[in-house]
Amino acid sequence: MIGFVNIYKPSGMTSSAVVVKLRKKINIKKIGHMGTLDPMACGILPIAIGKATRMFDYFLDKVKTYKAVFQFGILTDTLDIEGQIVKTSNVIPTKNQIDSVLNMFLGEIDQIPPDFSAKSVGGVKAYKLARQGQKVELRAKKVEIIHYECIRQIDESKFEFIITCSSGTYIRSLARDLGECLGTVASMCALERVESGVFNLNNSYKLEDVLNDSDINSYIISIDKVFPKIEVVEVSNNDFSKLKNGVGVKTDLKKDIYLLKYNNEVIGVGEVNNGLLSIKTYLME
Repeated sequence: MIGFVNIYKPSGMTSSAVVVKLRKKINIKKIGHMGTLDPMACGILPIAIGKATRMFDYFLDKVKTYKAVFQFGILTDTLDIEGQIVKTSNVIPTKNQIDSVLNMFLGEIDQIPPDFSAKSVGGVKAYKLARQGQKVELRAKKVEIIHYECIRQIDESKFEFIITCSSGTYIRSLARDLGECLGTVASMCALERVESGVFNLNNSYKLEDVLNDSDINSYIISIDKVFPKIEVVEVSNNDFSKLKNGVGVKTDLKKDIYLLKYNNEVIGVGEVNNGLLSIKTYLME
């Protein structure tokens, strides 16, 4: 079995727990998720199955879209509602005030990750140091915010946002920084990932539905559907025989990489060097 399944992860479960349950269900060791979701977050969690796990490095479209709820007036140590409150403020902005500053965050920005994150500090995860009460100093990193919109006010202090951003962006940090920009404090109290590349809510499935179905094949998304930006090349019988044995074949192809198909089945990722096509990543079982 090879391909991807788009699981809708429920809140309260780790991403790794989803992988463990699916591994047990389909009895395949090679399985992994493409982009961690925090336990409190819900939403789409793409899972690679079998040798599709070798495609992680080719997951070029790393733009993700989230729906998030920020609560103004409180700041926690984790920057989300599950942490300990470290600061409060009576200043609650209006939606108009929020809208007036969101453009400041668009484009490439420097973002400091949360102290409670998986970032490494001297070889130790930052959250482990933070839990021990140690001061954590994380460097700012470049992220890109493509779309940032406040879509509604939920109650006096809570507002819902839709955010499209590059991989590696911390939505919790956006809440912190937005609060600071508005002269107050804010923390994230809900998060849902709604899109990541070709994976979205429409092609996602509840974990319980997949686990309870005897035919998991009906949930599998093929590799060529997940990587539509990589051109597909069908190889001949003769070329397939050479390629699978590590022998390059002459080609007029100009791009660096291609998805190679044989008998309508993806056999691997091919690369072109000096007029020779060879298999860079072999995917056949």
